[in-house]
Amino acid sequence: MRFMKACIAAVSLFFAASALADDGLKPFVLASKGPGTVQEKVDAAKAALTANGFTVVGSYSPYPNAVVIAVTNNELKNNAAQSEMGGFGAVQRVAVTKVKDEIQVSYTNPEYMANAYRMKGDLKGVETALEKALGKQEDFGARGLSPRSLRKYHYTIGMEYFDEPKTLAEYGSYDEAVKAVEANLKAGKFGVTKVYRVDVPGKKETVFGVAMKTKDKYADDAFIMSKIDFKELKSTAHLPYEMLVVDNKVIAEYARFRIAISFPDLSMMGSNSFMSIMDSPDAINKALRQTATGKEE
Repeated sequence: MRFMKACIAAVSLFFAASALADDGLKPFVLASKGPGTVQEKVDAAKAALTANGFTVVGSYSPYPNAVVIAVTNNELKNNAAQSEMGGFGAVQRVAVTKVKDEIQVSYTNPEYMANAYRMKGDLKGVETALEKALGKQEDFGARGLSPRSLRKYHYTIGMEYFDEPKTLAEYGSYDEAVKAVEANLKAGKFGVTKVYRVDVPGKKETVFGVAMKTKDKYADDAFIMSKIDFKELKSTAHLPYEMLVVDNKVIAEYARFRIAISFPDLSMMGSNSFMSIMDSPDAINKALRQTATGKEE
């Protein structure tokens, strides 16, 4: 198996790469933590986000005591329109997670994501708006990566880069592709359903955020996060996964990139490692491909 071979071959490279700058960019921002209920914090977050210019395009609970809120605004959509495959960066994710007796509110770091998805702008305005809406205590989720490292990021030898997405399906036109994905997500036949949809302005490009509650546990949001999101500060805002319609094609980032960009410090082997979910990249790809085509495999 390619994934296993690459993991074993690259153990030494991982530990070398782990010597990253502590002052680099990190994937998530902790906005707050403290007493309350998940629903109270979700309601407050949605109100604050809306008041600061964001549109809530969807939300879902991937597992108990966790809710992810997907938001966009004009800066995000306009930046996406100027960037190749910019739809992947058209949405920021806000998470509300109960951890013991506290509620953590966190969100994706706009500057980190702008560089990871090779976008034209650095989304500084989005960063300011999120901080104003939700607050900021600290960045977390990695030792830190420079913008330059993020723009050429891949986990290690044999793993995919951002500009190597997987083509899930092809249709006769953009409209046909969007209609098919909408219908297949609504049907939910393969355990993949819609969380949000955002159309990138001025382009034949649409991003869908998708919940994955699949029969195959290795593609399931809850199973994957139970293995890799084990630290005190939770990376719930890693979710949901995305499918992108570009012209007549439906594509997605390979899981070996999409998971690693949120968990760049995750070890390759041992407990709570990539090896613990080594069957997930193929399982995720299969679930997304079946959903994109509407066909059983």
